[in-house]
Amino acid sequence: MAYKALYRKYRPVSFRDVVGQEHITNVLKNELKSNKVFHTYLFTGPRGTGKTSCAKILAKAVNCLSPVEGDACCNCEVCREIDEGNSLDIVEMDAASNRGIENIRDIRDRVTYTPASLKYRVYIIDEVHMLTNESFNALLKTLEEPPEHVVFILATTEVQQLPATILSRCQRFDFKRIEPEVISERIKYVVDKEGITIDDDAADLLAALADGGMRDALSALDLCAANTKHITQEHVRNSCAMISNEYLVKIADCVLKQETGRLLEIIDSLYKNSIDMLRLCNELITHFRNLMVAKTVPKSEGLIVCSKSEYMLIKNQAEEYNTELILYANRVLGETLDRMAATGRREEFEIAAIKLCNPQLSNSVEAIMQRISRLERRVNFGGGSEVTNRQTSKQEGKAAQSETFSGLEEAVVKSGDNDSGNSESNNDPGSSQLIKKVPKAQWREVLKELDKTSPLLVGMLKESAAYISGKDLLVDCESPQFLSLVRKNKNYRDHIKNAAFEVFGIRYRLGPYNRNAQSKTVANSDPMAQLEAAIERLEIPESQK
Repeated sequence: MAYKALYRKYRPVSFRDVVGQEHITNVLKNELKSNKVFHTYLFTGPRGTGKTSCAKILAKAVNCLSPVEGDACCNCEVCREIDEGNSLDIVEMDAASNRGIENIRDIRDRVTYTPASLKYRVYIIDEVHMLTNESFNALLKTLEEPPEHVVFILATTEVQQLPATILSRCQRFDFKRIEPEVISERIKYVVDKEGITIDDDAADLLAALADGGMRDALSALDLCAANTKHITQEHVRNSCAMISNEYLVKIADCVLKQETGRLLEIIDSLYKNSIDMLRLCNELITHFRNLMVAKTVPKSEGLIVCSKSEYMLIKNQAEEYNTELILYANRVLGETLDRMAATGRREEFEIAAIKLCNPQLSNSVEAIMQRISRLERRVNFGGGSEVTNRQTSKQEGKAAQSETFSGLEEAVVKSGDNDSGNSESNNDPGSSQLIKKVPKAQWREVLKELDKTSPLLVGMLKESAAYISGKDLLVDCESPQFLSLVRKNKNYRDHIKNAAFEVFGIRYRLGPYNRNAQSKTVANSDPMAQLEAAIERLEIPESQK
């Protein structure tokens, strides 16, 4: 006996077996329980969501000899005859291959005859949107005044292509994409029946891959089950030719750091391993969508379908991204996806990679916003105070830069302890220099760079923070070992300065952050708050503010 695919083997045979479409099955059962049978039904929605299955169940339910609460009993002679495909009164037609007017005329001529053995003759027309205009016109008269013993069930994925005259004569039901959690539970039910096992994260990945279609999920499960009796997430990725989430994170990391060469090397490696560039583009779009959700939604776990470990990778990477870059990336990838069908897939994706790492090549709104965002980042967190910069002449600026970059010997001392040596940076409470806290995401970038040369320091700075005061980078770290280490060893101080330079593009002097002085400094980075403070200092009367 030929093998029966899982999606066929576990196809619902009654309304109670249908999952994820309760808003439809409940209405149909209540109507049939009240003996309300409409002459034309329209089932529309994404593929694999149960339209054809529900059409067959409805055909059974309206003819069932012993219905149960509006549902087919699946045990009577009529139900068994329909399930076995032996009933002459249930006619299934694929409009994709039977779209001509002669096919519809044949139906129109046959509907006048009474059913051979059932109460209703049911016509199920799948992909009805594929019919020609002439066929729709021929069908219209039949739908307008059908015989009482005939029921039409039209199914389509493209309801917008149906004429309004057809839509107005149907009772319409919109099938929705099935929730990933529902698909995952169904997958676990099927594998249990089949005597195999599956990891939870593998079931979740299959559910995400299905994009709301149960048929696609079971087809993918069939593919995975052919290789193993215990399905893991790795089996799913290999069987479905999916790109590892690790590669998606690496690609997004290259975009963030504008590392064009490294990104092209990753693409070349994936291409040589037979990864389809179209699928890679699709999955990268999904990855940037997940970054956007993680970036903008406080509790985004339920909106991103992935394992817990993958979610943490996405969440951490989202903190390093800005919204403008994510929008720019999705626009570039979306446009690339449209062009891939007509041109070389690899070439188009490589062009997209270059654009992603070089926003200056694009004049789109998203690219310009991303460039502005980078400028703001440099000004706000890397360039010091604009007012302070304007107070020095060009000659003084050159002299100051020469002194800063001359490798001046520095000594980092404990806050308030000046007996151990001279600190080149002092966040004195009485100083008028503005002190700004370095955002956590940027300080993590500095530590990531520092980890390349000094993992020991990174371990000590795990719970640290940093502040910028003019040309000084002030490190807030409670570890006495850290303070002792950097005070005695110039190489460690250089490692920190070099890491900061890689991130900010400015070579700062190094110093400690004095927490006791924090409340007495002008440490407000909110421009509006600074403006309000300036107005107060000018003593502008309340009536003129």
